[in-house]
Amino acid sequence: MRLINTSTLLLHEFSGSNVPLYAILSHRWEDSEVTFEDLRGGKGPDRAGWRKITGCCSQAARDGWEYVWIDSCCIDKSSSSELSEALNSMFSWYRFAQICYVYLSDVPSADDDHFGPESHFRNSKWFHRGWTLQELLAPTRVEFYSQDWVEFGTKSSLEELISVITGITHLFHYDEACVAQKMSWAAHRETTREEDQAYCLMGLFDVNMATLYGEGATKAFIRLQQEIINKTDDESIFAWNHRLGYGGGLLADSPAFFAESGDVRRGLFDAGRPPHSMTNKGLRLELIL
Repeated sequence: MRLINTSTLLLHEFSGSNVPLYAILSHRWEDSEVTFEDLRGGKGPDRAGWRKITGCCSQAARDGWEYVWIDSCCIDKSSSSELSEALNSMFSWYRFAQICYVYLSDVPSADDDHFGPESHFRNSKWFHRGWTLQELLAPTRVEFYSQDWVEFGTKSSLEELISVITGITHLFHYDEACVAQKMSWAAHRETTREEDQAYCLMGLFDVNMATLYGEGATKAFIRLQQEIINKTDDESIFAWNHRLGYGGGLLADSPAFFAESGDVRRGLFDAGRPPHSMTNKGLRLELIL
């Protein structure tokens, strides 16, 4: 795991129990972000995203944190193996961070009424990105910052509003939600790469799988559901709906199929029924008559 020293802005590599306490950044990727190669090669200040890096490090330093993790420049994306490992580890990195700073470049500091129906906060694009879902749920401490790095609230103080915006009723207890509910939280979110619609949910469901860019969104999401089925007997994974006359199988093609599953609750019945499982012929499911 690479971390940025908040004083020197230099990268340091840690592993295992040697990883120090750190802060972490959540943000929406935009043009000219500072990459790993930029930071290592001293080209960071030439990028438009440099202000975001320095702002995050300055805030972390003020809060007493020596290190910070930022996805855009702490992962060497030229290495497919490192990228896959990072994507599989990212949820836990956010969960174990001491604090998560959410930087909203589309929320002006002069915006006072964040609760208003037309507020910039309510309409921030950050709430519509796939990867930011885990960045909202995994950390316990989350602080929100405007485009000028002015804090205007926390996940705790804005809990009710965030729930209204996202439809998430388990902001601090996501593990209590069933599979269908979790899927519904991602139903209207977008990702730049289509496969990330599935990969961004791995940590939320506590599963690991290879990231195969090029396989397509549907195959990636089917693989995700198969891994979930191998891990849990929560049958709400089948509680999805598609209005356009879907002619496929028992598994959904995308998180969008769960858009109306936010109110689904897991039912406990047939306790003696054998668990279902995925086989090379499909899903094996036994029913007690």
